[in-house]
Amino acid sequence: MTSIDQTTANAVATIAATGARIKSSISQVIVGKDDVIDLVLVAMLAEGHILVEDVPGTGKTTLAKAIARSLDCTFRRIQFTPDLIPSDVTGINVYNQRSGEFQFRPGPLISQIVLADEINRATPRTQSALLEAMEERQVTVDGETLVLPRPFLVLATQNPIELEGTFPLPEAQLDRFLLKLKMGYPDDAEEDEMLLRFQQRSPLTALEPVVTGDELLRLIDAVASVYCEPVVRRYALSLVRATREHPGLELGASPRASLALFRAARALAAVRGRAYILPDDIKHIAPHLLPHRLILSSQTRLRGRNADTIVQEILDSVPVPVLE
Repeated sequence: MTSIDQTTANAVATIAATGARIKSSISQVIVGKDDVIDLVLVAMLAEGHILVEDVPGTGKTTLAKAIARSLDCTFRRIQFTPDLIPSDVTGINVYNQRSGEFQFRPGPLISQIVLADEINRATPRTQSALLEAMEERQVTVDGETLVLPRPFLVLATQNPIELEGTFPLPEAQLDRFLLKLKMGYPDDAEEDEMLLRFQQRSPLTALEPVVTGDELLRLIDAVASVYCEPVVRRYALSLVRATREHPGLELGASPRASLALFRAARALAAVRGRAYILPDDIKHIAPHLLPHRLILSSQTRLRGRNADTIVQEILDSVPVPVLE
């Protein structure tokens, strides 16, 4: 393995220490979800967006609020409903009678951290208003393009699509989310601890920012120095290519998924305090990064299989490189 220079080692140590502070802050509100919080840190450092899917009441919105309060960044919340229209999200030009000119009134999307709550309750037309912002970090209104501030993070929550009053997200939009996470129910001890923490007032009200936006940008730039052995990089590509050749899939992961997996693995290595990627980093990220980008064949759906099991099959079948 190539030796790591001291500058990179120091940068990674700073990332790990800062990530620990953010994790400690979020953990004051979210009980027993350390792995979910680690993956949130990965998404932030990789400048990716997060989709949290689970049944109502499992803490999706609370997680997003805890993240926003832990970062000293501008924050806006969008409550998605069937009657929401694209201009409610991106903003609109309003005629000012006093000046005789149109003035742009920015929508809630013009922010550094955006909580898109229950995103699958909006119509596909409104959901698509996020596409340009999530991929290109800009919005276009009436022919005018406005660059969004950095860092820019969309935290979207959704209920399972089988519930009433929801619209499944289009494949093009799902591909823009770096990670898809599930909260899950807490166990007995975690739920008891949650009752204790919330018995007086919500611990959310006491959270203070632990990282500024400028500090987060420096950490994001530092992640680019995390080293990856060529054999590990090829392992990541082998996993993505295996999805394109799997007989149970109609459509495999795109090259965007390859780039996303590489970025996320570097961020995870840094969060874990390492200046280099291990195959285990890729194996840990893949189940949260690949399934929502895959389209199952009709036969696979009829057999009751899902994308999660297919990704696990691929992880079990693709040989893991052994590093010296």
